[in-house]
Amino acid sequence: MELIDTHCHLDHEYFKNDREQVVERARAAGVKCWVNPSLQFKNISAVLALTEQYEDCYAGIGIYPRYCKDWQSADIDRVRQAAQHKKVVAIGEIGLDYYFNIKASKETQFTVLAAHLELAAELGLLVLLHNRNLETYTDTLQLVAASPLGGCERVGVLHHFNADYDIARRALDLGLHLSFAGPVTYPNAKKLPALVSRLPLDRLLIETDAPYMPPHPYRSSKRSEPAHVRVIAETIAAIHKKSVEEIAEIITQNALRLFDM
Repeated sequence: MELIDTHCHLDHEYFKNDREQVVERARAAGVKCWVNPSLQFKNISAVLALTEQYEDCYAGIGIYPRYCKDWQSADIDRVRQAAQHKKVVAIGEIGLDYYFNIKASKETQFTVLAAHLELAAELGLLVLLHNRNLETYTDTLQLVAASPLGGCERVGVLHHFNADYDIARRALDLGLHLSFAGPVTYPNAKKLPALVSRLPLDRLLIETDAPYMPPHPYRSSKRSEPAHVRVIAETIAAIHKKSVEEIAEIITQNALRLFDM
């Protein structure tokens, strides 16, 4: 059984002391490869270095909302240059976030996201989209629809999806895939499993978003890692009343097609 963690951050300092062991555990759990997005200019080199160190690591290049406060129009050229690396499969992690401690204004975030969407279309890459709440999901979908990616066959991923069926349906209609992480496994989760049960399997992906939001039963570890993606696959299999092997095959093929890996 092969799995793909479509979104994790193994360049994070939480992995500095045992990264090699984390990668070994992922491989032992059946993780065929993983996608490691950048968040800011400062960590792009570290992300690309991981792709060169590990043959099963691929990269996304982009600037996350938290780090776009001082964005200049010429900065997109820096993203474009980094995205030329042979193992870059996506533009991201990008998106919108209106949380109180995000310093970039909505206007700046719109500008930065629009620039990344245009770049993705230019380079023929998909996008990895971050959102926090209903308002950001709604605004993101509007920007995607208005961008050159609107109507493209390969658009991208709403990563760590945590919205409702209406947003999911609108995203699917735009050609986006939906990726589910640790929260779908939580014993008290009701809405996410109910949502997953209504979604077409050929548009689903799985991820850990490591080191964040570890799945059940690893929440006490305070850190997720790519090996945990197997638990997410098992949860989705249970929701759809299929074997984990069948779900793994479907979702892994989804990822391989989408990321063109």
